Amino acid sequence: MPANFRVSPLHAALLVALSLPATTHAQTNTGASDSAGSPTSSASQGDTNTSKPQTLSSVHVTGSIVGNDYDSDVSTVGAKVPTSLRDIPQTVVVVNRDLLDAQGATSLQDALRNVPGITIGGAEGGQIGNNINLRGFTARTDIYLDGFRDPGQYYRDIFDLDAVEVLKGPSSMLFGRGSTGGVINQVTKEPQLNPFGQITATAGTSDRYRMTADFNQPLSNTAAMRVNVYGQDMHTTRDVQKNQDAGIAPSLRFGIGTPTQITLSALVQRNHDMPDYGLPPINGHPADVNYKNWYGLTDDRTNQSVNEFNARLEHAFSDQVKLRTQLMYSQYDTDARETAANSVVTNTGVTLNKTLGNPTDLPLQDLYVQLASHDRVIHDTILDSQTDLTTQFDTGSLQHTLVSGVELARETYNNQGYTRNGLPLLSLLDPVQEATPSNVTTTVGNYAQSVGKTAAVYANDTIRLNDQWMVVAGVRRDEFDAHISNTVSLPAYAQQTVYFTSVRGGVIYQPDEKQSYYVSYGTSFDPSLEQLTLTSGTQDLAPEKNRSYEIGGKWNLIDDVLAINAALYNLEQTNARSETSSGEYTLDGNIRVRGAEFGMVGHLTKNWQVFSGYSYMDGRIVKAVDGTQGNVPANTPRNTFTTWTTYRFAEHWEAGGGPTYMSQRYAANTDTVGVGGYTRWDATMAYHQSSYDIRLNVLNLANKRYFDALIQSDGGRSVPGIGRTEMVTFTYKF
Repeated sequence: MPANFRVSPLHAALLVALSLPATTHAQTNTGASDSAGSPTSSASQGDTNTSKPQTLSSVHVTGSIVGNDYDSDVSTVGAKVPTSLRDIPQTVVVVNRDLLDAQGATSLQDALRNVPGITIGGAEGGQIGNNINLRGFTARTDIYLDGFRDPGQYYRDIFDLDAVEVLKGPSSMLFGRGSTGGVINQVTKEPQLNPFGQITATAGTSDRYRMTADFNQPLSNTAAMRVNVYGQDMHTTRDVQKNQDAGIAPSLRFGIGTPTQITLSALVQRNHDMPDYGLPPINGHPADVNYKNWYGLTDDRTNQSVNEFNARLEHAFSDQVKLRTQLMYSQYDTDARETAANSVVTNTGVTLNKTLGNPTDLPLQDLYVQLASHDRVIHDTILDSQTDLTTQFDTGSLQHTLVSGVELARETYNNQGYTRNGLPLLSLLDPVQEATPSNVTTTVGNYAQSVGKTAAVYANDTIRLNDQWMVVAGVRRDEFDAHISNTVSLPAYAQQTVYFTSVRGGVIYQPDEKQSYYVSYGTSFDPSLEQLTLTSGTQDLAPEKNRSYEIGGKWNLIDDVLAINAALYNLEQTNARSETSSGEYTLDGNIRVRGAEFGMVGHLTKNWQVFSGYSYMDGRIVKAVDGTQGNVPANTPRNTFTTWTTYRFAEHWEAGGGPTYMSQRYAANTDTVGVGGYTRWDATMAYHQSSYDIRLNVLNLANKRYFDALIQSDGGRSVPGIGRTEMVTFTYKF
């Protein structure tokens, strides 16, 4: 334990809370440890109906050796229908509910810490919410909810999720535009035929409070409803920072276990958060100031409203022919008044060069920060429909599973910008915490309006040649039509219609049930209006094109309770956009990431389990005309590693934790501003009973100073990660 760890009243209360259940240990049914005594999750309380696999949703392994199980051997993200991971010729990482609960995770960002090769970006360029890089490329619009594009710029909670699935590598054949580094799919909890419920309350240091509830009730032998709710008031170890959020996710499911099933679901979420743009750079690195320093105004806000509605119809004409049609409508509203460090100024009034990382020899006490506003009101909507027909048939000795379908979608994006004038200077070393001064005025800025329409047809065939060999082949044809208009910024109007054919292919060799080896190839495309925003000068350019080659293996060991995967890949953007000296853009760039992946999940012994992954990324800007040739792409660390391991003992106790490591990375392709590598340790201890759980989580056990997100604007800002935080969670199950 670190020497600077001090026992506070909350520390003592948490230890007492964990110790009290031991007094009841002798009265506990010893058989409860393997069944009712294990922590409740949606996976462990799934349908008992044997026809469950007919549903086109995520399926998880049940009946773990003991307690929770971090292993999931089936995913929907790699083939649009539930598919064994060994039959998907790409790297797939599934972070399931049991792992999320063990780690005390609350957000999508928390969940993705388990996936090596993912880094976090900041809110910039009109973008807010979860900004993520995957295998070195932005994945902001590659986040999905139950297979639907979830483009809203909001901070995602996981209260209603059963799992987070990450498919790595270009996947436009399955998902359309984008997906350069892969896609992230959120799998929501579904109603089940057995009644259950749980209420969870969390309290932690730095004034962190959270409550969730999960209620499932059968309505008949073939219908059920489920409601998930949450509310939280979460402060952090940073000055001023706090988030106050709430949400509800109801769902209804009819025809469970019958040939025709209907699922209706919704997500209603409200966020009232405090934005954090982090620390400005000094001499190319985050300013060496107090870790808690916050450069903003106390009345800053990021208010968000999320309303998502999903309807799904599934019909099995026979065991060989199944139809699924889905419709989703989502609306996202953001009202942001955000202030950040724009430039660094000396005590003599000289503004440092932020494009060079603010080089200076002056002491920090002689430096000040000029604040600037990032205010906007954003309104996003999407109406998306997908219809898939899955057919199984034979052609001679070949067995086919063909998924063919059509997707039609319409997205809108409106962004009204504002500028606050006369914002104050703050001391770099000791910034004053104050509200917006009375003399500050507001000017109305640019109003951007965008509309994007997608029409696509696709087909993916999985062909089993014999007991050892399989071939996967898919093709998709997209028409993406988008236009944007601006009131102030250029261009005043731009329109693009893009036609693109995406392909996917793979060969899988499975000498037995415990081994699977594959090679695969995939493509994707990125139009200039991919995110319904546009950099002036790129409106007439063709889409960027991406391709990936991957070779890998997947193994099931120790009587199929330990899964290991490894892969090598080459991912290349062959015609990256690059800015010339005259301010124009061309498609002459080339960005390449060569890497390796390794993952391990499952049980090492009956009571000891692990979830671990490593990613090596050799990213390089191979060709560019903007002076970045030879540099490392932004937010692309060479090495990332994560391990979470827990051990159950004395029947009802569990303890564990693990490190997260990330090597150095840069805020922008210029490689001017960067942050060093770090290792963060987390830990947990829990006591399980059939009707309740008590868990202690300690985040950043050693109170390591590290930087979580990088923001490339204004020279490159770095957002500090959370300091040591203790949380105790009580879960009551019924």
